Amino acid sequence: MAVGDLSPEVLSWLTENGWSPGRDIGTECDEDIDVRVRDSERQGTPLQPSDAAKRIIRTYGLLKLKHPRVSGRILKMEPAAGYEGDAEDISELASNLGCRLFPVGYDSEEFGLVLVDERGRFFYLHHTGGYFWGADEDEAFTRFLTGAHAPDAEDFFV
Repeated sequence: MAVGDLSPEVLSWLTENGWSPGRDIGTECDEDIDVRVRDSERQGTPLQPSDAAKRIIRTYGLLKLKHPRVSGRILKMEPAAGYEGDAEDISELASNLGCRLFPVGYDSEEFGLVLVDERGRFFYLHHTGGYFWGADEDEAFTRFLTGAHAPDAEDFFV
């Protein structure tokens, strides 16, 4: 996604939290992905990142994106984070959506996982279910910032 495709609010928020146009975490991206892939294999449900998920991790990985209005709420762009059994939950959601999903971060307040599919769409896996966060990072980040209702992921099942 080009910088010009980001809304002014999202662009300002990202910049305030350490992001800059052209950001690329390079080999740290590969290391975080490898940690996550190995953990999913250990759990018995291998996950593989799509090119879209790799792009998101390279661009936003390792950022701690603080919510501007909710103290202590942070969108942590850490793909290696997760919980025991999450690989199976991610795989089940991916199967229902008909495409691969890979974690790119999590919400520090709700501990929901932020996932990206092969098309670059964002989904949010919470203990209450799966939700659609947006067609791209601008929509997903806007949803995080505004708290707008997230449709059930079921609406996107194949």
